[in-house]
Amino acid sequence: MFQIPKATPPSQLYASKGRFVPLENNCKGPISSLWIKKDGERKNIRRCKSVCAKSQIFLKETNKRTDASRFLKVKTRAISNQASCSSPFKPEKQDNRILNVTARQILDSRGNPTVETDVTTPLGVFRASVPSGASTGIYEAVELRDGNKGCYHGRSVLKVVRNIEEIIGPAIKGSDPRDQRALDKRLLELDGTANKARLGANATLAVSMAVCRAGASTLNIPLYRHLASLAGNRKLILPVPSFNVINGGRHAGNALAFQEFMILPIGASSFAEGLRMGAETYHTLKKLVCARYGSNACNVGDEGGFAPAGIVSIEEGVKLVYDAIKEAGFEGRMKIGVDSAASEFYRQTQTPTNEEGYYDLGFKQRERGGGKEDEMKIVQKNTNRDTLIKSKAEMLELYLNLAKNYPIAFIEDPFEQDDWEPAKSLTAAGACLVIGDDMLCTNPSRVKKGIEFKCVNSLLLKLNQIGTISEAIEAVRLAKAAGWGVMTSHRSGETEDTFIADLAVGLATGLIKTGAPCRSERTAKYNQLLRIEEELLKRGGVNEGKEAGENEGTYAGKGELWKSIKW
Repeated sequence: MFQIPKATPPSQLYASKGRFVPLENNCKGPISSLWIKKDGERKNIRRCKSVCAKSQIFLKETNKRTDASRFLKVKTRAISNQASCSSPFKPEKQDNRILNVTARQILDSRGNPTVETDVTTPLGVFRASVPSGASTGIYEAVELRDGNKGCYHGRSVLKVVRNIEEIIGPAIKGSDPRDQRALDKRLLELDGTANKARLGANATLAVSMAVCRAGASTLNIPLYRHLASLAGNRKLILPVPSFNVINGGRHAGNALAFQEFMILPIGASSFAEGLRMGAETYHTLKKLVCARYGSNACNVGDEGGFAPAGIVSIEEGVKLVYDAIKEAGFEGRMKIGVDSAASEFYRQTQTPTNEEGYYDLGFKQRERGGGKEDEMKIVQKNTNRDTLIKSKAEMLELYLNLAKNYPIAFIEDPFEQDDWEPAKSLTAAGACLVIGDDMLCTNPSRVKKGIEFKCVNSLLLKLNQIGTISEAIEAVRLAKAAGWGVMTSHRSGETEDTFIADLAVGLATGLIKTGAPCRSERTAKYNQLLRIEEELLKRGGVNEGKEAGENEGTYAGKGELWKSIKW
């Protein structure tokens, strides 16, 4: 049995070839935190209340130089086979407090300003940045901007930066980042409004995310495990990615009304294979788009998907995606998802032929060609109106036909955010998942109403719609308790932050959409999921719960887990 070298506390120890060596004797090599192996289980010594003197001490190498005295105090007695079982180690109380909070204005993937926050603790600086949406629901929490037309056309966020540094920072300084719920509650108290209108949801979310990262580091666990712990989730499942391969709606300059056409590799054996299938189909689609619509049609939209100007028909877009799936060789192993974002093309104007409002699938052409007056002429020109003008019943029929003729996995926001009756009919038909985005806005109170009304059967999880991690977790908890599916989502204006990748695994959402396998702000999330999968599979852990039985790192395509995963 080796001995711990005598040293005057605070002890500074280096790891060298499996032995403890005083720092002054060996100034090369990585510093290691200390672990113990006791009763066949490896534990961080900081988390052990007592350590048997006969326990074997192991070393966990890290990439940072760290004073070993931050992990424990080492008494100058040796460990030997004859030593008593009373512990020679006493964990040193660690200072976990938040020391400082700063913020800055940065650019998102569309070249618009957004906010980035740094939370500093004794362990380092923990950073988070928030995205921004183009098509936003009226029930989303407020994204605060300056409104100064002379600076970034009114989209600067310097007010948000000041709110973080002058109001939020001083209020949470000295708090423990491990207590996410308490810190998020403090953010809500500081704002004092129902929709974050005072400080801005972009301010509260940036801080909430950065604090969450700091909390994970303080606990010495990955972010996804920390999120799972906060939610009470015992299953770490890799989500099925939903790649946005054709862009329309507010995300592209073409004529397509629907916002996203997606592919889901539900037949893959792992996330890594699913990513490969998605990328191969994406490049196959590019060849088809070029062949059918010309090389100029291969330009991409905000989220990396192609935006061919020649497509107007919704079914033509779906068929193009399906053709790419078949040509790539993945028919039967890949499904299609559609995000209508129907609130963007719903019109409430009453006409002699339509008293309830209507859905205008040609809204982008009309906006470019004459505005409201021209639109009304088209609506009133004959009893059939325009083939691109649809009633609620006609929209329902359109969706059911798509689900009948193509392998549709889900339809997101099929109707306007308050048009719940036809959405309820579509959900009751059971043709596919019906996902609520603008209809729910990741708001627990809206989710409760949606569950009661049965207007959808899945939640789209967007952090910046609600503004804090704790509220987002509550929305997911409600959805899962109702047997719903959950899809973690990016926004069209993204940053390089990969938080939502850990979120999808930690909350076991089963699905994630973060754009095409193209553009680094999109692929950053997919690459982070590759790292998480690799880590979980190497660990070989088993998810808790008798009804689960899946290993940690199981891909949600297995057994159609993506449809609904209970905690």
